[in-house]
Amino acid sequence: MMRRFAVACGLTAILAGVMACGAARPSKFYTMDISETAATSSAPRIQTDLLVGRINAPHLYRDDRIVYRTGSTQLGTYEYHRWAEPPADTIEALLLRALRSSGNFRSVQSLRSNARGDYILRGRLNELNEISGGASGVAARVNLEVELYSQKSGTVVWSKLYSSDEPVNGKEVPAVVDALNKNVQRAMDQIVAGLADYFAKNPPPKE
Repeated sequence: MMRRFAVACGLTAILAGVMACGAARPSKFYTMDISETAATSSAPRIQTDLLVGRINAPHLYRDDRIVYRTGSTQLGTYEYHRWAEPPADTIEALLLRALRSSGNFRSVQSLRSNARGDYILRGRLNELNEISGGASGVAARVNLEVELYSQKSGTVVWSKLYSSDEPVNGKEVPAVVDALNKNVQRAMDQIVAGLADYFAKNPPPKE
């Protein structure tokens, strides 16, 4: 009887150890954020209503796992390092926020809101990931293209391709996230400035 009890206790200890070793590793979640641009005046400079449409993206950027690239063709994802929301959705929200805070437009709304607008800004997120193996070491890559569609003419009147690699100061994932955030901030700044420049040269017709 004592021998059976000892064997049973031993098996219990082994199983407990196996279960402890197999416990799920906790995931870490990250967000992207940008600083808001203070409007230069209370009155909008561009008398038009802008809609921010859907940002399309490959499947990887509609998921919440952080993506890394090794070499020219291989992509992978971190299982335990994730975005708080899919990057494509985040970029759409950040565009909406950046354009609103600029104060340039009479109104800036999401196309999802069913609001009416004169122009639709839409785009595609091609890359938002860590890259490694290049001459510059580890970097954070953002490749984003946007276009401005005129509801009145039914044509694309302006477009921009943003593609840049931001050096990563560190080897851990949080450092990659910081570099991606800086890169996205620069993309938002250039898009806001590009739209302002377009409308300065092509002012909307007066109503």
